[in-house]
Amino acid sequence: MVNNLKAVALLAALSAIFMAIGFIVGSFAGLIMGLVFALVMNVAAYWFSDRMALMATGAKEVSIEEAPELHRIVEEVAAQAKLPKPRVAMIQSDQPNAFATGRDPKHGVVAVTTGIMRILDERELSAVLGHELGHIRNRDILIGTIAAVIAGAISFVAWMLQWTLIFGGLGGRGRDNNSGLFGILGLLAIVILAPIAAVIIRMAISRGREYGADEAGAEITGSPLVLARALEKLEAAARVAPMQKLNPSMSHLFIVNPLHAAKGDPGQQQGQGWFVGLFSTHPPITQRIERLEQIARSRNLYA
Repeated sequence: MVNNLKAVALLAALSAIFMAIGFIVGSFAGLIMGLVFALVMNVAAYWFSDRMALMATGAKEVSIEEAPELHRIVEEVAAQAKLPKPRVAMIQSDQPNAFATGRDPKHGVVAVTTGIMRILDERELSAVLGHELGHIRNRDILIGTIAAVIAGAISFVAWMLQWTLIFGGLGGRGRDNNSGLFGILGLLAIVILAPIAAVIIRMAISRGREYGADEAGAEITGSPLVLARALEKLEAAARVAPMQKLNPSMSHLFIVNPLHAAKGDPGQQQGQGWFVGLFSTHPPITQRIERLEQIARSRNLYA
């Protein structure tokens, strides 16, 4: 509930930034164009999210005959979550990781790497799948798409303003030199700061949805400490072997960041500056584990 309220508040903040740009610029034609463009692109991404995610990550759907144990565990966890059994896919990668996608529970897909099948035991794998089904149950793809629409529109409008400033389209408008200069400086600030603010808020929404999926996974399987143990294993393995040939735009889907070992991802590392952490798609594993331990204590779930 708390994570949902935070997501609503952050989406409202994104909307406020967008509306503020419209008020300052004074012309909504470009804003509407940017919003429509972002809306069309992201609605398409949302509608075909399952196919796009599978293609972008190299995940291939597997049949019950190809992966009977994985299908059995997915079916059991889906029943615990009171959700339809999602489609099951596998990624040929030594790095242990997993993700879920799909525009609603009826179109859900869970994908795991071949590496996760080797490193986790059955209870740990069930806990990870509970996390992924938590994403589906919480409709995180929809929330992420809404955030992407607004953030994309902000970036698009800022890009338009940049070219307007370059070609002097906002130069005079009949005002004195000082007011014209202040107007240009204000618009320059929008061009630079608005997209950064939009990215920071969008990343905060992504981190909040990871916390929410952890909580949902703990509730679905009743094993928060098992999930904590699995996260610790996955994080350690990801640092040693980052996932190869993965588009960075897909990294937010996975339960742990599959690329941070390659990129350094200081936002994931304990003791690093808070500012860099603002641009991280995933919360620090230490904080996620602490939250899961708190859930275990509050609900007496120590098994």
